[in-house]
Amino acid sequence: MGASPTEGAQVTEQDYDVVVLGAGSGGYAAALRASQLGKSVALVEADKVGGTCLHRGCIPTKALLHVAEVADSIRDSDTFGLRATLDGVDVAGVHAYKDGVVSRLYRGLTGLVSSRGIEVVPGWGRLVAPDVVQVDQRRLRGRDVVLATGSYARTLPGLDIGGRVITSDQALAMDWVPASAVVLGGGVIGVELASAWRSLGAEVTVVEALPHLVPNEDEALSKGLERAFRKRGIRYHLGTRFEGVEQDERGVTVSLEGGTTIEAEVLLVAVGRGPVTDDVGFAEQGVAMDRGFVVVDEQLRTNLEHVWAVGDITPGLQLAHRGFAHGIAVAERIAGLDPAPIVDSAIPRVTYCEPNVASVGLTEAQARETYGEVETVEYNLGGNGKSQILATTGFVKLVRAKDGPIVGVHMLGARMGEQIGEAQLMVSWEAFPDDVASLVHAHPTQNEALGEAALALAGKPLHSHA
Repeated sequence: MGASPTEGAQVTEQDYDVVVLGAGSGGYAAALRASQLGKSVALVEADKVGGTCLHRGCIPTKALLHVAEVADSIRDSDTFGLRATLDGVDVAGVHAYKDGVVSRLYRGLTGLVSSRGIEVVPGWGRLVAPDVVQVDQRRLRGRDVVLATGSYARTLPGLDIGGRVITSDQALAMDWVPASAVVLGGGVIGVELASAWRSLGAEVTVVEALPHLVPNEDEALSKGLERAFRKRGIRYHLGTRFEGVEQDERGVTVSLEGGTTIEAEVLLVAVGRGPVTDDVGFAEQGVAMDRGFVVVDEQLRTNLEHVWAVGDITPGLQLAHRGFAHGIAVAERIAGLDPAPIVDSAIPRVTYCEPNVASVGLTEAQARETYGEVETVEYNLGGNGKSQILATTGFVKLVRAKDGPIVGVHMLGARMGEQIGEAQLMVSWEAFPDDVASLVHAHPTQNEALGEAALALAGKPLHSHA
């Protein structure tokens, strides 16, 4: 239940069409779209509008990865006939660049929210009735309530965060680049920060309990990334469980099953993110939960009438753009529209390490489970002119149901995440290989690799072997 009013304090109550609890990607998208559709909206946020993605996740991480890309370009400049040296990393300057990007986006977002007449209510909100969110002594009653409280960096049972044992939150605020680091977790966050630190000069070892890096991706992408990381000097232990860590003022000693120990300056814990659903009143008000996540139907309705949930607190992919799409869809349903359900398999996924990992749709293994017989093709970027100019290697893999549409696109290579837009259209619009093969792709672009892969899958390869 909500916090009891302090003695003598007066509780105020105000009615809105929509009350949104949480102003991350899902929450602010719901607020903006609802306001656009003529609804009065209160947007409750304990921190800053924009949430984890803008302030401690997607944007600052990708800014850091761009710094890493620039560092690699300088270090490898002789490949392109240039004489340049990387004299060092000005960490304060890196933070100034990164924080400047975040600040400009934050100012733009807050200005947009204000211009739409949305009331931003600062403070920790709790659901105290199915239609009421309480913030301090204010009760915000909504005809509809949208739960959008986001996620937090998980750790393992018994593994305390502190000192030289950190999560991505602390990693992005560090005023130094570690000389060495162990990264616990080979998923998206782990490989992105491992990649960035390696580019900035760190010795990095990734520990992953599952058999592959980025284990949720198609196995071909995982193996390709492992080869690329090995070539870059990023070490990894796969199928290996973490047992413990000891730390002192100089660094950490990480113990793995089998007796292996690794010494480093820091241990980054990157074992995924959990839903922020404690101490917000959901369970107390009868919201159906499953292992901390809010249970929703395909329309994003909870079991309580006029209560919706979006983004990372719902089971499935934890991606900012998924939450953003959820928020728009919910606002439209509240307004009486009928948007299409958001299907996780059609949501594009990009891991911005070097090389990029980008995918949408089903992996080959998932497609075989769904369709039985499938057809696949891999187009090597060695045949792509722009990829040669960029000096990157990798491939595009297409998966189709036998004699059917393309159901999965999987890409590896520098900047290949920028090609995910067409890949998403191919999968979402159930394109056949001949459909894509007939499109004209600009030359020289990496985008051509999608066309070449489609040509090969259609049985008429040009810049690839049959």
